[in-house]
Amino acid sequence: MSTHDESVFTDRRDPKAGAGVRNIEDTPSPSHSIALMTEGGRALVPAQLEQRRLIHREDSVRRQSDAFREIRTRLLQLAGGQNFITLVVSVSPHSGGSFVARNLAAAFAFDEAKTSLLVDCNLRYPSQHKALGVDPEKGGLIEYLEHPIRGLKSIIYQTGIPRMRLVPAGTSRENGGEFFSSFRMRAMLDSLRCRYSDRYLFLDGPAVNGSPDARILSDLADFVVVVVGYGRDTPAAINQAVANFDPGKLAGVVFNQSA
Repeated sequence: MSTHDESVFTDRRDPKAGAGVRNIEDTPSPSHSIALMTEGGRALVPAQLEQRRLIHREDSVRRQSDAFREIRTRLLQLAGGQNFITLVVSVSPHSGGSFVARNLAAAFAFDEAKTSLLVDCNLRYPSQHKALGVDPEKGGLIEYLEHPIRGLKSIIYQTGIPRMRLVPAGTSRENGGEFFSSFRMRAMLDSLRCRYSDRYLFLDGPAVNGSPDARILSDLADFVVVVVGYGRDTPAAINQAVANFDPGKLAGVVFNQSA
């Protein structure tokens, strides 16, 4: 991971608020489910995590880790003790939205009392399975939405990061709106969030510019985090992107710089 990768959180709601491929079966008890969430001997070591541009607990990426911990703290303060669904979207393509989404999910998984689930909702250009080294051999989000009888267990994959799981996008699609606005999508997210009080969901959505999918996905989320490419996105583009979302859901803006 480059030492120039930075994420700076700007609170938009309350300025005072300051891999593996094996599927996992959860159990109803939160504490028991966390205890069972092992990586089957495939937990990634720091060098592997850095190669995949993922944060960890070692000093070599402390600056980046602390930045994502700060975002985690702000979101938890806004939530008031409840678990939640966060949509992470960038203003424009290649601004780092997917990078921020997976590292924010990793930051939540640092806490041994919490679990995180990253859902790749960028159906046109899915990337999280590649970034995390996951082979979605049994499909992903699209396959479940088209054939829900297969069950959620089949599309939840280990990531090599303890307590963090991935739902990959599955087969790419040009249009995601019809899937995201469906009853099945809403029911799936409600089931994933509500069954376990320690579970925090992160939706990696497509860029705001050029697609209506980000706005559609925001209806399913409790919070929205907008990622700005530092030196890439203009103030006008940022303001236009932010205007797409309910101010009551807009948690903040992350300025991301990647070397």
